[in-house]
Amino acid sequence: MNKSELTAAVAEAAGVSNKDAGACLDAFCDVVAGEVAGGGKVSIPGWLSFEHTTRAARMARNPRTGDPIQVPAKAAVKIKAGAKLKNAVAAGGGAEEPAAY
Repeated sequence: MNKSELTAAVAEAAGVSNKDAGACLDAFCDVVAGEVAGGGKVSIPGWLSFEHTTRAARMARNPRTGDPIQVPAKAAVKIKAGAKLKNAVAAGGGAEEPAAY
């Protein structure tokens, strides 16, 4: 599913226009990116969590030549699936029950 398909599915499920659903999806992505980039964590209990992490510098090998190379430390994102998402996947598809908002 790509972004436009996700937007259409969210719009249909929420009973809103594609434009409104797209704006909400873009806002969600912006908020998550801003929070995680700032070192924070975003958690949707039972579904997903996004967390800023730092990968340490390390030695690696060039696969072509076998020469050792230094890989510098860098920032990364850790994304973890929650129990509800794992159960939905194990059950073969849909969510356990619709979320009440």
